[in-house]
Amino acid sequence: GALGGLGLALGLWRRQAALAAAREDEEEKELRQRFMAPPVSGLRELRRRRRELRSRMELLIMETQAEVCRALAALDPGASFAVDSWERKEGGGGISCVLQDGEVFEKAGVNVSVVSGLLSEEAARQMRSRGKSLKAKDGKLPFCAMGVSSVIHPKNPHVPTMHFNYRYFEIEEADGTKQWWFGGGTDLTPTYLNEEDAIHFHKTLKEACDKHDLKLYPKYKKWCDDYFYIKHRGERRGIGGIFFDDMDSPSKEEVFQFVKSCAKAVVPCYIPIVKKHCHDSFTPEEKLWQQLRRGRYVEFNLVYDRGTKFGLLTPGSRIESILMSLPLTARWEYMHNPPESSKEAEILEVLRNPKDWVH
Repeated sequence: GALGGLGLALGLWRRQAALAAAREDEEEKELRQRFMAPPVSGLRELRRRRRELRSRMELLIMETQAEVCRALAALDPGASFAVDSWERKEGGGGISCVLQDGEVFEKAGVNVSVVSGLLSEEAARQMRSRGKSLKAKDGKLPFCAMGVSSVIHPKNPHVPTMHFNYRYFEIEEADGTKQWWFGGGTDLTPTYLNEEDAIHFHKTLKEACDKHDLKLYPKYKKWCDDYFYIKHRGERRGIGGIFFDDMDSPSKEEVFQFVKSCAKAVVPCYIPIVKKHCHDSFTPEEKLWQQLRRGRYVEFNLVYDRGTKFGLLTPGSRIESILMSLPLTARWEYMHNPPESSKEAEILEVLRNPKDWVH
């Protein structure tokens, strides 16, 4: 009897193990279909550590990448994303998805990176200058950084450029304690001002923030206006959105849920604007103005952008992915000034004096 019972229990255990393995295979297949490429950390590793925040963040950035790429590809059916998985010998890697020369998008890139290793001296200096007290062990600071980052440059001057980035950072100090924080944001850079679009964009981001705390949107909207400021031109890069960095309270879980809400707001805040304008007619003069505005975009990214600077200072970083944010074409004209009261002068006024779009 005892042996028979043991046989039954063993049979049951085998069946359960087979079912669990089949479930795992099914889940793996589903994840592969959901993402643009296999995750940097590998599906099995992510599943094994599925409760850890690092794994949940990696899954979120992978999902965001796929969601945005699919939404963009649906609007530009003739074009397709080149999907490029890369490895970094110092630790980690990433997945770059870039669509180039489509009907709707001149260049659209959505990157995921999951990197780890030792923080370079220059990168540590940059962080300390923002008030981080980092205690290195023998001059070494192990770090882990992951994020999803995207810049979309449409062909039509009536469709705005859009950028978003959501990231997580962890540093291990000399005594083994870990410092962690989240950063990110979503912002819009139109060539011509359309108030209705600006209101839609800001309202969608405000709704995402308001789910968590009514104080967040006004605070991060102002931070965005201040951050994307081209000092040498005295103007913002665009009409803003939200931006935050070094966010490490109230708790890891609450900040993660906030970042998730922001990431989920990317498609609804932008895609309706693209649909609305991608078939608008435009003149050669309007195209020229778009090229000049793109020049400003390049200036900000190369001179001031924190992410670009960090990437360029990180050993073994992939330069192609970091500079993916630059447009395919741009223009710099000597002493170009638009006529007063023109549509071009109207956008400049808003870039010099940011507006409140939601009240």
